[in-house]
Amino acid sequence: MSKSFDVIVIGGGPGGYIAAIRAAQLGFNVACIDEWKNDKGGPAPGGTCTNVGCIPSKALLQSSEHFEQAGHHFAEHGIGLKDLSIDVPKMLARKDTVIKQNNDGILYLFKKNKVSFFHGRGSFVKAAEGVYEVQVSGEKTETIAAKQVILATGSQARALPGVPFDEELILSNDGALRIGGVPKKLGLIGSGVIGLEMGSVWRRLGAEVTILEGLPTFLGAVDEQIAKEAHKAFTKQGLKIELGVKVGEVKTGKKGVSVAYTDAKGAEQRLEVDKLIISIGRVPNTTGLNAEAVGLQLDERGAIVVDDECRTNLPGVWAVGDVVRGPMLAHKAEEEGVAVAERIAGQHGHVNFNTIPWVIYTSPEIAWVGQTEQQLKAAGRAYKAGTFPFMANGRARALGDTTGMVKFLADATSDEILGVHIVGPFASELIAEAVVAMEFRASAEDIARICHAHPSLSEATKEAALAVDKRTLNF
Repeated sequence: MSKSFDVIVIGGGPGGYIAAIRAAQLGFNVACIDEWKNDKGGPAPGGTCTNVGCIPSKALLQSSEHFEQAGHHFAEHGIGLKDLSIDVPKMLARKDTVIKQNNDGILYLFKKNKVSFFHGRGSFVKAAEGVYEVQVSGEKTETIAAKQVILATGSQARALPGVPFDEELILSNDGALRIGGVPKKLGLIGSGVIGLEMGSVWRRLGAEVTILEGLPTFLGAVDEQIAKEAHKAFTKQGLKIELGVKVGEVKTGKKGVSVAYTDAKGAEQRLEVDKLIISIGRVPNTTGLNAEAVGLQLDERGAIVVDDECRTNLPGVWAVGDVVRGPMLAHKAEEEGVAVAERIAGQHGHVNFNTIPWVIYTSPEIAWVGQTEQQLKAAGRAYKAGTFPFMANGRARALGDTTGMVKFLADATSDEILGVHIVGPFASELIAEAVVAMEFRASAEDIARICHAHPSLSEATKEAALAVDKRTLNF
């Protein structure tokens, strides 16, 4: 006899665990299934984000940033250090502690909200009379059932064709977070978010880092002016970035990895590195879901097909996060999870894709929301732009980090904010003001008229808004 629930959530990452908690808050009897295991075989909910993505990468970025500051910038503050060293195993242990704290936090939230947690892989068994049977394959196999199922099975790293991950020499994001010592030479294929963040970590700790990018432009999804500023900063730091390359044969051996490639000028080149990180995107994770058992529709990429409200082709079955269309961002998954739980309850959950912020946690950080200047030009929309450099910001000077700028794009007639783009210190935090402003359809003038604390980095946001009308006060 199957245990019955109102809602079953398959996947305990940001989309799944948040959907489960919100559904429980709305009065449903909820089960959440997640198979992720920690080193001891115990449950480790939180998905890629918590276990091998957002959270551990930020932990390592913070550790490596401290090392960089101590080695290159403390002297400016009158702080002297001798015999600076990095204990990589200890750094990794701290990262693992941060992961566990998040895993345990989610398990606590399940108990607090009376969500029944099942540790194992969830897969469809059958559907009958509007009820879906789902098998949980873990230490023991059991079957549960519900009329409403939310699929939040996430994504996995895309491998280079013919070059499987071994997580020793050829690394995905998982292996990149577990490198046991600083490699002398590190290669990356792909200059996306993961590649840049991991490249930054190991470059700060002493690795010689080379990034091979197939596209002719750097960070093509980012506003072009911001991307150029970031490229200049990364190059100055020592990251070697080659654009427009075509990767050929990749060989592994006792001495590391050899990558044959053709550069942008058509010349044959070879890169010899100790380890190679592949960062060429992610693919939806639907393997093992047994979608065919219930007739769940997948697209050619293996993603679950959904409508604007995250409904699949099956009544009562929903899907959110990386496994469906849209940006593969943890916070996008969370918003969809909340919206779906509310829709199941008969409410009107909503996700505004136009105001989802993006962040790259490098140094300088890059963050943006809304449209880029190149998108506005392509659409033929009349706009005004305003920028303000951090070098003219008092707090940035005091921090000793004046790289970058804030950029506003506003409608030429109405002054409505169409996009905000930041490269510089704490961009990940500063972008929140822009998201709020755009949700309320504010104008650049609205931000320009709001009092910002002095001295603060947020003053650069106000000044960039003033710059839209060509009336900055401090530049």
